[in-house]
Amino acid sequence: MMPKQSEIEIPLLKVIAGFENGQGRPRDIYPLSKKWFPSLTKQDLEDRLESGTPKWTNRVQWVRQTLLTKGELASLEYGIWAITEKGRARLAFAGKSIEVERAFPANLLALHEEYAAQFKANLLDRLLELSPIQFEHFAKKLLIAYGFISMEVTSVSHDGGIDGYGMLKVGVATINVAFQCKRWQKSAQRPEVDKFRGAIQGEFEQGIFFTTSDFTDGAKAVSLKKGAVPIIVLDGESLVDLMIDKQFGVKRRPMELYLDEVDRLFGESE
Repeated sequence: MMPKQSEIEIPLLKVIAGFENGQGRPRDIYPLSKKWFPSLTKQDLEDRLESGTPKWTNRVQWVRQTLLTKGELASLEYGIWAITEKGRARLAFAGKSIEVERAFPANLLALHEEYAAQFKANLLDRLLELSPIQFEHFAKKLLIAYGFISMEVTSVSHDGGIDGYGMLKVGVATINVAFQCKRWQKSAQRPEVDKFRGAIQGEFEQGIFFTTSDFTDGAKAVSLKKGAVPIIVLDGESLVDLMIDKQFGVKRRPMELYLDEVDRLFGESE
C-alpha cells in the first residue's frame, strides 16, 4: 500500500541525514526511502502516472517539495537534496515524541488512578471531620440531590436511631423513608442494622443507613430480608462515589487532550 505523504516525511529526512554532510542525490535517495516501507509491493513501485513517472518517485518528490516549503530541506545545487538544521531538529524531536506518545497513555492512566484514589480518600476524611449533626444534614442534602422529597432531620437525640425522614416518589406513588447516620471508623455490624429496622418498622417502607466506615458481611446479609423493611446500606466508599457521580460537594473539570491533525486539512497529491 502506498504510504501517505505525511508518513514519508520523517523517513525521507532520516535517509538524507544519513548521507555525508546530510546531502544526497535523488537516484540514491529513492531506493533507500522505500526500505522504510516494507509494505510497498512490486506493483506499487511499478505503477506509473500518465507522464510515465513512477508513482512512488512522484510521491517522494512531492514530500521533498513540502519539506522545502517547511525549511527542513534545502536545494544547495541542482540534483542535491540537503537536510537543514530545522530538519535535524525535527528528527530529534520526532524521536522523543514517539517515546512520549508510547508512554503517555499508560502514564496518564496510572496518574489518574492514583489521583482519583487519593481524592476519594481526602473526600472521606472531610466527611469524618463533620460533626454528627453536620453529617445528618449532609445525608439529608445528598438524598434530596437524588430525588427524595420533604426530607427532614429529626430534632431529638432519643429517636430510636432515626436521624431523618422523608419520601421517595416511585411512579405516581410515594414511599416513606427514614435514614440513620453513623460517622464511624469502626465497621457497622448486624445488630445496628436490626435495631434500625426495628425503629422504623410499621411507619416507614424503606430505611437508609449511612456510615463513613463500612459494613460487616453479617450487616449486609440482613439489610435486605424477605418480608422485612429493606435497609439500604451506604458505606464511606459508596458515599464518596455518590458525591462524585452527582457532583455533590464535588466539581468535575474535564481535561482536554489535543492531537495534531493538520495534515488532514490537505488532500493527497498524486
